[in-house]
Amino acid sequence: MWILNGGKTMEWLLQSAHVTCDHVMGRVGLQAGQRLVHVGGVPVLTEPDAEGRPIAGCPNIGPTIKPCTTTLKQTQGLSAFVRIAGRAVCLRPTTGLTDGTPPGMVKYRVRDPGQAHVRALG
Repeated sequence: MWILNGGKTMEWLLQSAHVTCDHVMGRVGLQAGQRLVHVGGVPVLTEPDAEGRPIAGCPNIGPTIKPCTTTLKQTQGLSAFVRIAGRAVCLRPTTGLTDGTPPGMVKYRVRDPGQAHVRALG
């Protein structure tokens, strides 16, 4: 879906979104920090809800390998235009690094935003 000013819209992320580390099996445990806005009864994620979240089930395990256990700072996917209580809404391209090995290389990514109806300009 394209809007008149040429920007692309992206789905809002919900607490029920499916976000994993790059190893695909490691699932991020999301928790919305706001309770004002819901989509289909599920809270919308805002900054910094994707940061510092636990990752369960990362299969990246070995003698000198640290599995992904926590998300780090979100580097992409915050709306520049839509805010809830002063905090930017998280959008489908939400991503950032994890604490897994190799350091500074493994990202977390949105596999499913948890809904497909509400969108915003990135």
